[in-house]
Amino acid sequence: MLMMRTFRILLFVPLATVIIVAQVPTESLQVTNATGLRLSVDDKNDLAAVRILLPTQQNSDPGIWVLFPEHVTAVERGKTESQQLYLFRPGRQASRIDWRHTDRSLEYTAEFQPGIRMVARATIEDDGVRYRYEFTNLSPFDYDVMQAVTDPRMVSPYFRDVRLERTYVHHTDGFDLLASETPNRLDVPLSQWLPNRYRVPYTWPIDAQRIAKQPDGITWYNKSRAVDEPFVATRSTDDEWTMATFSYDPGNVWVNPDLTCQHADPQVSLHRSESRSYELKTLVTRGSLETVFVKVKQQRLTLQH
Repeated sequence: MLMMRTFRILLFVPLATVIIVAQVPTESLQVTNATGLRLSVDDKNDLAAVRILLPTQQNSDPGIWVLFPEHVTAVERGKTESQQLYLFRPGRQASRIDWRHTDRSLEYTAEFQPGIRMVARATIEDDGVRYRYEFTNLSPFDYDVMQAVTDPRMVSPYFRDVRLERTYVHHTDGFDLLASETPNRLDVPLSQWLPNRYRVPYTWPIDAQRIAKQPDGITWYNKSRAVDEPFVATRSTDDEWTMATFSYDPGNVWVNPDLTCQHADPQVSLHRSESRSYELKTLVTRGSLETVFVKVKQQRLTLQH
């Protein structure tokens, strides 16, 4: 689900991830904050995925399922084609993630050809989960783009919002439904509404095409106004909780409404022998959209970028 603006041609390369068999039982890999919000390794998949559960949700609830990451993509210096270094695959694989567990974090290290090391860490905080990726370039190449796409999916019906009736962004004049410019989404059959990606720019220019059918059959809906804070927020069905994903400076924010996944993925350049990192966060908190807006403004500048 690559959502880069400049580079639109994908060059898929064989996955060459080196992951060591886990030494820690996955059932022990869970961290909890003071409110009872829980972050745990998804033990049903051998590749990297975690689950976020509200204090009131049972462990059997699907909760928020986070592919951590869904894929890793790179663009070599001087080229226009992207390389997919990693792609999440569900279920059992030939090897498993070697998770490390601290008081508040779950993390692992992975190696990708042609010589990229990634350390991924998910840390539970008082009001959500912070994701951190550190890349080290041991290859002989420089990269204009290195990006791990975090994919928090609202699998539980408590947040799921296929018609985007409870999903918001913030413009200079206040909150607006993400998909407010597509009112017919509420009435058309799902077969016409899906599959799509609904995108709103932040640092990227506003796309002149409001609706753009892609070669893979997915429709891109592009909002005509940029956000002034780079986050997307979804209210729970009972209007008690808000989930919002944000980062410091993504090109855009977007959702896949079928999965109701939220994206605010940054990217970095990465020279040979260099290490760089970035962070993003998913807020999961009680309170209004205005409360979330204040939190994003306060915390965005604290994210590694």
